[in-house]
Amino acid sequence: MRLGITAFLTDRDMAPADLARAVEARGFSSLYLPEHTHLPVRADEPPALVEGVRADDYRRGLDPLVALATAATVTSRLHLGTGVVLAAQHDPIVLAKQVATLDHLSGGRVVLGIGFGWNRDEAADHGLEFGVRRAVAREHVLCMQALWRDDQAEFHGEHVDLGPSWSWPKPVRRSGVPVLVGGGAHDSVFAAAAEYGDGWLPIGGAGLAEAVPRLRRAFEVRGRDPAAARVVPFGTIPTEAKLERYRALGIDEVVLRVPSGPAEAMLATLDAHAAFLARFGDDRG
Repeated sequence: MRLGITAFLTDRDMAPADLARAVEARGFSSLYLPEHTHLPVRADEPPALVEGVRADDYRRGLDPLVALATAATVTSRLHLGTGVVLAAQHDPIVLAKQVATLDHLSGGRVVLGIGFGWNRDEAADHGLEFGVRRAVAREHVLCMQALWRDDQAEFHGEHVDLGPSWSWPKPVRRSGVPVLVGGGAHDSVFAAAAEYGDGWLPIGGAGLAEAVPRLRRAFEVRGRDPAAARVVPFGTIPTEAKLERYRALGIDEVVLRVPSGPAEAMLATLDAHAAFLARFGDDRG
């Protein structure tokens, strides 16, 4: 079972390249960074805080793709993931180019975690109607996959209409950049993962014993191999019992949370998490 790391880095925290170097040196297999473009002052709801995430992270978070690009230059095997990019808030042609470029320059190490978003005001500032964000995200990802896959790519939907186009670089893998769909254990999330994703990125990982069979059934309904559905518990605060349970469920990667802050504090948490590598870590693939 591979173990990765996520942190909500800001301009006041340990630099992403320094963190990436430390993560790889300790034997972890991946580094995932999140996204919020901004936090509207007018928002009438507080940030969806989870353990190890500060309110200020939503205001000051780094752009994940730029941050991961710096991480790519100082690592050689670390998988570089987004956890998550809010796909509906991006121009899909630009995002496809950015992700493919990062994948090309890193030698095929990118994993694209996508989410639908919870902050209505953030979405509105991007001109996105909140109620259609899932449909928009779907078409954005499908358009991106066409651009990654086809020499002359096109996509025609309700929210995206792209005529025949050239766009390089392509991702290193012919199958494209792996896409993990973030969200709760909902049928809509599983249907999205089965249609245009490679798996599911649940925050924390509670209730997986019941949820994983549902995800695999969704893959089967789409005519896809249910065993190929990846499940990557994300932002996990690790314990031996929790990791043992994930391994028993056949989970092949778990992403552990490191609270952001000064380098000394982050490295101390990273070292504590590294203690689990001897028993649970497996960096093959």
